[in-house]
Amino acid sequence: MTSALHAEGAPAAVTGPVLVGCSHGTDDLGGREAIRSILADVAADRPGLRVREAFVDVQVPEVAAVVADALAEQRGGVVVVPLLLSVGFHVKVDVAAAVDRSGAVASGPLGPDERLVDVLVERLHDAGLAPDDSVVLAAAGSTDPAAALAVEAVAAGLADRLTQPVTIGYGAGAQPRVPAAVATARADLAPGGRVVVASYLLAPGYFYDRVLEAGADVVSRPLAPDPRLAEIVLDRYDAVAADAVPDGAATA
Repeated sequence: MTSALHAEGAPAAVTGPVLVGCSHGTDDLGGREAIRSILADVAADRPGLRVREAFVDVQVPEVAAVVADALAEQRGGVVVVPLLLSVGFHVKVDVAAAVDRSGAVASGPLGPDERLVDVLVERLHDAGLAPDDSVVLAAAGSTDPAAALAVEAVAAGLADRLTQPVTIGYGAGAQPRVPAAVATARADLAPGGRVVVASYLLAPGYFYDRVLEAGADVVSRPLAPDPRLAEIVLDRYDAVAADAVPDGAATA
């Protein structure tokens, strides 16, 4: 049995393909709540849209099973939206395999997107970012070069919005790692400045814990919960929803 999310209030007419929000999965209970908040906001923003959650690791149900169940229950199609910030193995392999069947498609991941930069800026200001501070953008990381390009685009967007330099550190898969990036930033600090990490992570969990241990003076909160994430999810869904409906199938 798969898990569906519904907005509160009177039921709305069912519209469009099923939206499957697929995240990595985590053992961290706060991380699970943060990811689920994104899908709850999606369901609230668009009553009548069938929203389900799925995972590529750690948690169940796994994405291929959710897609298969959704297609078996109705003929309106399925769109998997990766609740991930960039392309990589999980998008190109796990999600791609799950939608390799008639009536199922996948959108792109959530990043890069200017709204993610907006959230990062807000998180940094909430953390007390000062003019003499140096910012390290901490990303989960991937061995896929396209993932690094996506992170670099977000870092460039963040640098355009701030008065201090922005460098990048990765949790895995790419260099430099976050502790090394923090150490480099500290070596170049202005007098009185601090190293502030902008957490380019959706939710608390393994990578966020490692960021907290990386030696920065300040670490901002992850991106979720935030209503702008649901806006991005729905934009990704809308971009490919028409491709999910099999020929001759009804969408309701």
